[in-house]
Amino acid sequence: MAIRAYDENYLGTAQNILGHAVDFSVMTLSLSPDAFGRAFTVSSVSEQFADGNPRYVAGMNGCELAREILTETHTPYNDAENAMYLDKSPEYWAGWALAFFQWLSRRSFMEILAVVPLSQIILMYPVYHEMDLTRFAEQMDALLREANPDTRLKVRRQNSGLSQSGLAAESGVALRQIQLFEQRQRNINHAAAITLLQLSKALHCRIEDLMEY
Repeated sequence: MAIRAYDENYLGTAQNILGHAVDFSVMTLSLSPDAFGRAFTVSSVSEQFADGNPRYVAGMNGCELAREILTETHTPYNDAENAMYLDKSPEYWAGWALAFFQWLSRRSFMEILAVVPLSQIILMYPVYHEMDLTRFAEQMDALLREANPDTRLKVRRQNSGLSQSGLAAESGVALRQIQLFEQRQRNINHAAAITLLQLSKALHCRIEDLMEY
């Protein structure tokens, strides 16, 4: 069973908060979706939200979340009274669906929005808003895989300046095994825990950062 950053019991609340944050920022504060998306991804809030910090996934409303993001990132905006509507807009749906996909995929918000910005997610509303959210998640996953064909292990290794043989030497994991992981001929998600631990230590990252979703 996949381990998520926070319990599914909080997921609905987290989706609602991020949905209202996007809607409030775009529809009430008149920011462009991608301006808010960029502010969100570079803020500390995005990591705290992804990690399931109760303050962000359950302890505030969407308007408060939006203000904290915009204030932290020094994004100019003209404040307005809280506005959270019962009729859910495409903007609300985009934030709501994004929170679900991030929770499901365990990717960072920065990784997701760098490939599929909020403006593009909003445009997906007419096709996907009446479907099961797993259909939306499948499409998002396909878009991210198309944009990032390399495995996460390969990206981490290259960003660390290591060759495959260098990583083998640093980690103690066999060179052939690393090659098979990077060529997707062996699923790294099924690797032994000790193998994943050795690789993550050598690459100075979390085990989760090497998993494929």
